[in-house]
Amino acid sequence: MREYRDRIYIRKDILLKLYEYGEMNQSRLMSICGLNNVKHKGILDDMVTKEILEKTEEAWGSKTIFKYKVSKKGQEILRAVLEPYEELFPREDTNE
Repeated sequence: MREYRDRIYIRKDILLKLYEYGEMNQSRLMSICGLNNVKHKGILDDMVTKEILEKTEEAWGSKTIFKYKVSKKGQEILRAVLEPYEELFPREDTNE
């Protein structure tokens, strides 16, 4: 089994988890996807810049919490691109 995940799979996992859970704060999202907050934050930022995800800020005491959800464009990408891609190229370990 490969420990390294391609960026496309990381993005797919983020999209699918947010689609499944609705809206999540950054820490929970990273934890559920098995990602490192510092190392993978750039992927979230890029997905927000490309309007695949929506990011909102919420004041929580003296801290600011960032919440993410799948945008309309992100939902279209899930349906149009990632679902057929996963069907064609499923992530299965085949040790032949």
